[in-house]
Amino acid sequence: MACFVKQLTHISLNTVSNLIILILDAFTTKLLSSCCKMSDLMSEKITIVEDLFKSREPVPEMKAIYFMSPTAKCVDAFIADFKTKPKYKAAYVYFTDYCPDDLFNNMKLYCAKYIRVCKEINMCFMPQEAQVFTFDNPGAFQSIYSPNSQDKKKTLETLADQLVTLCATLDEYPGVRYKKDSNMENAKILAELVDTKLVRHYELDDNSKKKGKTQAQLLIVERGFDPVSPILHELTYQAMAYDLIDIQNDTYKYKGKDGSEKQAVLNEEDMLWVRLRHKHIAEVSEQIPKMVKEISASKKQPDGKITISNLAQMMKKMPSFRKQITEVCSNVGSDVEGVKVKDPMRTLLPVLLHPYSTHDKIRAVLLYIFSLSGTTDENLSKLIQHVKIEEEREYILNWKELGVPIITSPSFFSRKPSRRDRSQEQTYNLSRWTPVIKDVMEDAVENKLDTKEWPHQSECPAAWNGSGAVSARQKHKASAQDERRTGSRLIIFVLGGICFSEMRSAYEVTQAVKSCEVIIGSSHILTPTSLLDDIKALSKRPMEILTIDERSNA
Repeated sequence: MACFVKQLTHISLNTVSNLIILILDAFTTKLLSSCCKMSDLMSEKITIVEDLFKSREPVPEMKAIYFMSPTAKCVDAFIADFKTKPKYKAAYVYFTDYCPDDLFNNMKLYCAKYIRVCKEINMCFMPQEAQVFTFDNPGAFQSIYSPNSQDKKKTLETLADQLVTLCATLDEYPGVRYKKDSNMENAKILAELVDTKLVRHYELDDNSKKKGKTQAQLLIVERGFDPVSPILHELTYQAMAYDLIDIQNDTYKYKGKDGSEKQAVLNEEDMLWVRLRHKHIAEVSEQIPKMVKEISASKKQPDGKITISNLAQMMKKMPSFRKQITEVCSNVGSDVEGVKVKDPMRTLLPVLLHPYSTHDKIRAVLLYIFSLSGTTDENLSKLIQHVKIEEEREYILNWKELGVPIITSPSFFSRKPSRRDRSQEQTYNLSRWTPVIKDVMEDAVENKLDTKEWPHQSECPAAWNGSGAVSARQKHKASAQDERRTGSRLIIFVLGGICFSEMRSAYEVTQAVKSCEVIIGSSHILTPTSLLDDIKALSKRPMEILTIDERSNA
């Protein structure tokens, strides 16, 4: 996904000379920050970066690039810069995606003589990691799943537009499939919208020829498809860090030896973080002392921005993991040998009676309920009394809005989907759970997805036959990176947020298959705490939800 940086740093700079001002909105600021450094911009003659919505001094002798979202708020702010007294000599406008006609006509009406370029560059998403994207929109969860939502249709339309910009940036025209669900229709609706918009987008290419399907599949699935993974106590480094430490905007703040406040950004540029983030915490614990010795011997710091001492500090900040909770949560419904637990309640009760935090107890109760595909109303009431959340039952009950069974009758029988046998893969007894999405990824690249469960909204090319067919076409010996580049691409979109273990699965499957790159994304990234808070808020009225979103954006 290196094309992100290339497209951003060359959006128009070849056509603009002596340009030094770049004006961004909140979304494009985050987008640019995720792809470029200030030095990249300076090398392209940009030395000033301004906020579209803040008061700015006029510089009438200079030209300006506006990189912004095609919203009424952004367009109004742009018009205000030129309507009465122009702030800049000329404007080069670049929208993240399609600009509606009414907004475009307003710009023409008031600013036509100042606009030198107006383009849509199809980049309305965040390249979060090398194989992970988001739309930086946590509010989509409430819009889609709240029974009080007033903008569900609009949100699904926006997500579809953003998915099209992702495909366009990757130069992919994928076949679209979705996970069929008798209780929920969001994945189906989104698949229909995306497919329609892809057809429209690729109707004609630059050579006035219709673009054919590429070697890619797009799978769309709802969050309720796997409620376990985002709630589980994960024992890999990245997931544990975000679960147990207050990390905001991928930034870890800590105190230096001199007492001063320092910070480290956890991103792709930090090779040390990238090297360790997907490893089990036990491996990280073993590797850090070895790294300290290596660095002491060489007297050099690693090439990453985070020093070994920073990582060690992060580990010390993580509360020691409670063995009982971990044993209950590590592999839902089975013991160390993989044998189904006959009486899960006997395993759960010691956790509820121990003075753990309320959130931890709620997570344990939810995993118990998920393992049984629901429980009786009477049993649930007892559990809620144990956890002492009688006034906050929404933490548990609101999962029904995601199509997850919570209350069932004693005679109710739910057929659980069959899972891959991974008994030979695990290294640690307390990390036996594998995200369901990893099974889906592996089945997809092996062309084993059941068409009844995963209907085709649009067919992908017959030549796309998973890893085997792709590998067979590659006669020369190539590196893993070359194989992925010339092979197929699997894009997974999860409605309602993704968790770190699901992100890790994309890298693991790509590494194992090599000839198929797996990319995963969603509206946002979840932590167990943020998801529980979102679940609880589903029963709030629209005004209350708006207040929550405004506070999170502040």
